Amino acid sequence: MPRYVVDESALRRNLEILENVARRTRARILLAQKAFSCTAAYPLCAKHLAGTTASSLFEARHGHDNFGGETHVFAPAYDPDEIDEILSFVDHIVFNSPRQVALFGEQARKRGVSAGLRVNPEVSVATTPAYDPCRPSSRLGTTRAAFDVAMARDDAWLSLVEGLHFHCLCEQGLDELRKVLAGFEKRFGDLLQQMKWVNFGGGHHITKADYDVDGLVALIADFRARHPHLAVYLEPGEAIALNAGTLEARILEIQPAGGDGIANAILDVSAACHMPDVLEMPYTPPVAGASKGPCGPYAYRFGGPTCLAGDEIGVYSFARPLSESDPVVFEDMAIYTMVKNNTFNGIALPDIVLRHEDGSETLVRRFSYDDFASRL
Repeated sequence: MPRYVVDESALRRNLEILENVARRTRARILLAQKAFSCTAAYPLCAKHLAGTTASSLFEARHGHDNFGGETHVFAPAYDPDEIDEILSFVDHIVFNSPRQVALFGEQARKRGVSAGLRVNPEVSVATTPAYDPCRPSSRLGTTRAAFDVAMARDDAWLSLVEGLHFHCLCEQGLDELRKVLAGFEKRFGDLLQQMKWVNFGGGHHITKADYDVDGLVALIADFRARHPHLAVYLEPGEAIALNAGTLEARILEIQPAGGDGIANAILDVSAACHMPDVLEMPYTPPVAGASKGPCGPYAYRFGGPTCLAGDEIGVYSFARPLSESDPVVFEDMAIYTMVKNNTFNGIALPDIVLRHEDGSETLVRRFSYDDFASRL
């Protein structure tokens, strides 16, 4: 049975880096649950972070009920049938447009929920269009032109807004944040004096080995010095669980090499079902003991057990030949896997395991046929 293994030691390392940033800058760092929502790891995360962010009613409730601290939510548009329940779980709600503020802002104020507006600084730094909220005609965030049009029609809605939110990064570093922040202040800096908080969004690769942590601290300190009345939030997801989990698989069958000299190895895990970002991003995840590409003496194309022809994970090279039933360990599998996996073709979901710092393991969840059938 394949399994996701979440490593508490690696999680703690990431969390301590983030807590250090928060302590040095007085910024509040939140867990973006869209990347990592493993409930069993929430007690450890909650010791180091200020709360969670959500993108839906269910995520908001999950963070509120299981994590504690502050609960923030953003959605491109809110369902009127859900908004009252959402407001019962959150401290901050971010609206995507002046229209959404006008519809629900007063309701948030009456519930004591701080309302914010997501803005679009129109600074594209993401390298993949699907992950670029600032791409042309993006539906995410309000541009300055759209903001000005809304103000010209009726400016009463702005009095309901206490914070501004921007999110433009995708697993990127300090240089990209500098560009985005400069664009944000250029287009929306005149609004900051009347705000209470600013959220720098997510996508900050703060726990990556080569990230300039001291530079981030200096950047936030400089922003706070210019705007001392503002609280600053960051909401990374991948940085919290970066390199903090694996997906353990095994080889079911090896087919002879084809015309390209690469053998097909069929595994008991699927890119389409268990690590969808491999196909969506796309990217080739690291494998323990292997090199990416056909660069070694024994090359294999790893594929899943589904009927999807494109359910291919990547080509890997090994120093020795592989055999059927051999284990394969995919690294950096804590983020965007458990939160996005699915049961296409009736493929079972992997177990979820928490590896404690003393090396012991706890089986958090084992999925069954009922988990598949109950959704259909």
